[in-house]
Order: sequence, then structure tokens, then C-alpha cells
Amino acid sequence: MTDTRKRPGRWKPGESGNPAGKPKGSGEVAKLRAAIADRVPELLAAMMARALDGDVGAARLLLERTIAPLKAIEPPQPLTLPDGSLTEQGRAVLASVASGELAPGQGAALVGAIGALARVTEIDELAERVAALEKKNVST
Repeated sequence: MTDTRKRPGRWKPGESGNPAGKPKGSGEVAKLRAAIADRVPELLAAMMARALDGDVGAARLLLERTIAPLKAIEPPQPLTLPDGSLTEQGRAVLASVASGELAPGQGAALVGAIGALARVTEIDELAERVAALEKKNVST
């Protein structure tokens, strides 16, 4: 005789013994955050006092958390590319970077754009060739 009743702790794969799950905010981290949240004004005042007294670590922490870091920017640089092939244009960009006329980041962005343009041009040419072949096959 077999027992068909479910025994506690024995679930089928994918089945949970607690489908609702653990209630949100009941973990130790949530309790710690709630305790800290009540004292944030005091903590900030103490941190500010330490920073004003010369504590570099406190000052750094306050500044890092309140002011966005500065990012280096490269000013736009006009560049005249030759009307020739994409290869010639890529060489012109590399020559401009080598001569110091363009920043390396700008040169890399331009070479990447030229590469993307080459792929688009290739797709256009392939589409034209396929259309010509289809037209030729339909007319024969």
C-alpha cells in the first residue's frame, strides 16, 4: 500500500512550498536601512562637521556622493575629407590623428563611422544586384 499524501518538504520540481515568498522588508538589510534612514540628518551633520574640521575622507565622501564627476570632453574639430573612396577617407582621418590635428578619440569615432558607412554601401550595392538579377530572371 502506497501513501499518496504529500509529505512536508517534498515538492515537485518547479513547485514552491511558499508561493507568496518572504515578505518584502523583513530581511536584516531592510531593517538596517530603516534604522539608518531615521538618523540620516544626524549622520550628514556629523559627516559635514568632520569634513569642515579637515577630515579629507569625510569631505571626499560627501563630494563624491553629491557632485557628479567631471568628464573630459573633446571640442569639435572641423575636418575636410577627400571625395575619393572610403579607404582614402579613412587614411585621411588616420593622418589627421597622427599629425595631432584630431584627438585619438575623435579619429576612432570617425573611422568607426566610415566603417559603418562602408557596410551600408555594401548592403545597398547587394540590394541593387539582387534587384537586377530578379529583373533579368523575370524577363527571360
